[in-house]
Parts: sequence; C-alpha cells; structure tokens
Amino acid sequence: MIPCKLAFIGAGNMARSLIGGLISNGMIAENIHVADKQPETLKSLTNRYAVQTFTDNRAAIEGVEVIIVAVKPQQMQDVIKKLSPYWQPDQLLISIAAGIRIEDITRWLNKSQAAIVRAMPNTPALVEAGATALFANDYVSHQQHELAESILRACGLAIWLEDEQHMDAVTALSGSGPAYFFLVMEAMEKAAIELGLPAETARLLCLETAFGAAKMALESGESASTLRKQVTSPGGTTERAIHELEDGGLHGLFENALVAAALRARELANELGQDHHA
Repeated sequence: MIPCKLAFIGAGNMARSLIGGLISNGMIAENIHVADKQPETLKSLTNRYAVQTFTDNRAAIEGVEVIIVAVKPQQMQDVIKKLSPYWQPDQLLISIAAGIRIEDITRWLNKSQAAIVRAMPNTPALVEAGATALFANDYVSHQQHELAESILRACGLAIWLEDEQHMDAVTALSGSGPAYFFLVMEAMEKAAIELGLPAETARLLCLETAFGAAKMALESGESASTLRKQVTSPGGTTERAIHELEDGGLHGLFENALVAAALRARELANELGQDHHA
C-alpha cells in the first residue's frame, strides 16, 4: 500500500490505468484526488473507484504529497503555470507528459528547488503491463524516489535513468515500441492468411505466439539472441525464415526506425518547451 495522498491532474487513459493499478495494489481510494474539466469523466471514475474528484486543480492538490500531471503535452505549460501559486515546497510533482523536460517544468512552476520526477510510461500500462522509465531531479528525496517508483510500478515495470537525455531513446524503444510489435504481428498475420490460413486462426496463433515469446524472454533470463538461436535448428524452417529477414536488412531497418523516433522525440521536446507569450 502506498502511504500518501496524491492528486491526478487530468483523468485520461493513463491516469485511469494508474488509478486502477494503485487501488488494486491496496491504496485507499479516498486518498486519491482527481481533477478534470469533464464532469462525466469524473463521475465515471467516482462510480468505479470511489476516488475524490474535483473540477478545480487548486482544490485537488491541497494537502497531498504527490501531484501527478497527466495532461496532454501541449497543455502542460498552462496547467503548470496555474498550479504554481498553490504548489507547496514539500510536494513531489510527477509528469507523465511525453517530451516535457524537467527544466521546462521547473521554469513554468517558477520554483527553482521543486522536487520533480519525469516518467515515460507506455500504452501497455492500460493492462498493467507497462514499461516506465523515470528520471528525478536533484531535489527529489529518497522517500520521494520510493513513492514515485511505487506509483508507476502499479502499472508494470519501472526503471530509473541516470541521465534525462536518455528519455529520447526510451521514447524510441518502449514508448513507441508497442507499435513496432503490432506492425510485425500485422505483417505475420497477413502472410499467414496469404498462405491459406483463415483470418481468425492466423490472428489467434500470432497473438499467442507473441505472448509466449515475450513470456519466455521474461522468465528465462536469457538474451533475445540466445533464445533465437535455441529455436533455430540448422537447416530447418526457422533458419530459412531468419535468413530472409536478415537478408532484407531487418536489423538496419530497426536501427533506422529507433534513431528516427529518438530524433523526433528531441524535436518535440524543443518545440513543447518553448514559452507561450500572451
């Protein structure tokens, strides 16, 4: 159980998945405040989880130890600036907005020694199988480190980074990564259908194969390379398929894809970090 009160600013999918994970892990619903502009969203949350809901961000953050800002990246600047007068020095701010750097949050908050954690979760957090990278600034205490990790671990894996610049690589790998696997699954299903399998059969076999491969990789402790070699018999069907993929430049394609995603992440961070002027 997480021994604190916390507030979510924004009640979108990622916030809802975290709330569900926290409550299933024993957190008291009354200790969770949620602020959102949409009354119907808040009503559905209250009905499902019995959390405390607010339409006013100021009221939501009063008396909490942790503030989780879960709004769209484009909304972050305005939300943070409006929170600034009411933020307390002992409060921890966790941002799960993609591409927003801590230096920009600090500037908008106008608090040079604010304790801030930047988190990059991915969409499988919606089914409590997420992978989240975390980075903390120098003002985050040991206790706040543990709190942040406990909160994000409610939806899956949580890993700390030593350098915030690595967030661009994280975005390219785990942030965008689910889409790469979906694309591979899509291609495999299509090829299986062209080989004569019924569409539903191809879909189910592909899904269970993907799940099984990931489960094996998680539980075996072996590298992906070792596992691949273990299921690739010399002169067999798998070996011939792997040769086709390697001859087609699969490794280079993935390298190019991740580099492109990381560069785009950096561009977006630069764009989103620009101050709005009235």
